Amino acid sequence: MLDDLVKGRVDDKKPRKEGLTYVIDKLHGTYSDNFEILSPMIDVVRMYGILPLLMPETLLRKRIKFYHDYDVRVSTGSTIAEYAIIENSLDRFATEAAKNGFDIIEIGENNIDLDLEHREKIMDVILSKGLEYHWIIGRKDPRHQLGVNRTLEKVDELMKLPNGIKSNNISSNNYKPTPKVILEANEGINVGIYDEKGLIKWSFIEALTARYPPSDFMFETPLEHQQSAMIAEFGQRVNLAAVSIDNIAEVEAQRRGFLSKSSYDISYNRKEPEGGPAPKFIYYIIKTKHPIEQSELIALTHLPRRTIQNAIDELKQQGLVKERNSLEDTRKKIYDPVMSDWL
Repeated sequence: MLDDLVKGRVDDKKPRKEGLTYVIDKLHGTYSDNFEILSPMIDVVRMYGILPLLMPETLLRKRIKFYHDYDVRVSTGSTIAEYAIIENSLDRFATEAAKNGFDIIEIGENNIDLDLEHREKIMDVILSKGLEYHWIIGRKDPRHQLGVNRTLEKVDELMKLPNGIKSNNISSNNYKPTPKVILEANEGINVGIYDEKGLIKWSFIEALTARYPPSDFMFETPLEHQQSAMIAEFGQRVNLAAVSIDNIAEVEAQRRGFLSKSSYDISYNRKEPEGGPAPKFIYYIIKTKHPIEQSELIALTHLPRRTIQNAIDELKQQGLVKERNSLEDTRKKIYDPVMSDWL
């Protein structure tokens, strides 16, 4: 319907290199009629936690085949791989993962810390089985986070690892997987790139994308407003992981330029602030004068500091403004509008 009004995808056919959407399978229903509609919007399904260890292999293979029939690749979660590494059973795990039809093994370091040599050995094992790998950076526990500098160090290390190879489970011509680093988000609260309210730490994102293009990352976005903010910032080509199957249609709608219930005014199709006159006025100043410090906002608007700070907080919650420390004086904050262009 209305084909001439629907915004197309940059990568409209799978396997895509940009605009990837990874879904978590928590044993949701796989009704064929529904999945036939959604499958073109889904690139990879990750089997949640240790579910593959709890299922009979016949049912596991059946479920993986179901996804393959719809041209969707399947990944293990990092929890199983990490457990196998700790138990010195990675080779056996990779062999059985390939036998059961998995395409990708996800590796994480939630409870372990690996050096480059150990990572390369892990990659050799995975690649030797005809599987691809994804590496996830970060820790699930909010009390033990890596911080920006350590995260960047790990990204630097992982970018030196060899690329994955084509899995034999899905036939796609000239398929060359592009390595992606997944950023851990757990439940999306106070972990990695998210603060205690689940809002994006834009200064964290800027530090990562200043060194590597956004296309190198898979941003875990468990919450709907996180998905909306990422699409508003980077456009349809952003790679999103940890998306619920129930949110697939909304994510795709926002990629195509449509509003949906979680996007409100942070869709890149329309980005105007909600609320009273102060947030709208401050947003106009930030959008036209960015980058701008709070002291400059006070001087330009003649509004009280508290009014300006409240307005900025509202704009941040709506995903319209990002805050970062000044490079010249870390005590000062600088504000920019969230941009829709791909960096």
